[in-house]
Amino acid sequence: MSGGRRLLRAASLTAALGLWQLLTSWDVNLWLRFEQFPTVGEVASAFADRVTTGPYWQDLGHSLRRIVVGFVLAAVVGVAVGTAVARSRWAADLLGPLVEVVRPVPAIALVPVAILLLPTNEQGIVFITFTAAFFPVVVSTRHAVRALTPVWEEAVLTMGGGRLRVLFSVVLPGALPGIFGGLSVGIGVSWICVISAEMISGEYGVGYRTWQDYTIVDYPGVFVGMATIGVLGWLTSTAVELLGRRATSWLPRPAARGAAGAAPRPAFRRAGRTPAATGAGPAAAVRTTVPRKEPVP
Repeated sequence: MSGGRRLLRAASLTAALGLWQLLTSWDVNLWLRFEQFPTVGEVASAFADRVTTGPYWQDLGHSLRRIVVGFVLAAVVGVAVGTAVARSRWAADLLGPLVEVVRPVPAIALVPVAILLLPTNEQGIVFITFTAAFFPVVVSTRHAVRALTPVWEEAVLTMGGGRLRVLFSVVLPGALPGIFGGLSVGIGVSWICVISAEMISGEYGVGYRTWQDYTIVDYPGVFVGMATIGVLGWLTSTAVELLGRRATSWLPRPAARGAAGAAPRPAFRRAGRTPAATGAGPAAAVRTTVPRKEPVP
């Protein structure tokens, strides 16, 4: 990322914080009411107090552990189910209707089900996190696998490769971009649902602590929790994106843009241009490969 883009992003965040500080300092009370909002300074002071205490890091660890366990399980099971539904008619008939019926149900609405089925609240929150990420991964994997061209699969089968060879050499590598698209969506939805589940039935976690701060009217503490959730979500989403870039390093990337903002155009020597380089069609290829006939004296 260029220095100009970093500067623009920093300026955007700084402007948002400055606007927040102005609105809360002046107690603006128009259609939106800011008189009870904490200022940026109050939130920063509360954060400095919290970050030096053990309970803050304990809550952070609980939320991160729930996210990691639920998201990893959702990634593994979701990719397996999505691939099976896309490649097997039997799996599509057996699992497809169940996925489509349960998928529209919000994961947070399954909290009563998790409480009834699972023996501990911890397992119930992990189950909610798993469910939140599972369906985006299943749907994206299914579409990515179905969109693959059959040419490469037929080539592997023609050369004597088996079904497992096709799966691990063609299907999964070819579907990786779509799979990681679903994983990026899934990690964001997981954070939304794990925080909500912690607020409803948790004993520890960032969501639980944020709700406790709200019940005792500690609004700076509420905003500390919100900021913590935002930073954690951004870090985990960035990690998934970087992992996806590493796993799909064979994909073509956009060319780096020059100083004027446009991609640099390749320069060709006048005498060495070819039809492929100049964009000429088949007729030009014939003209360049067939020698000219000299007139007979």
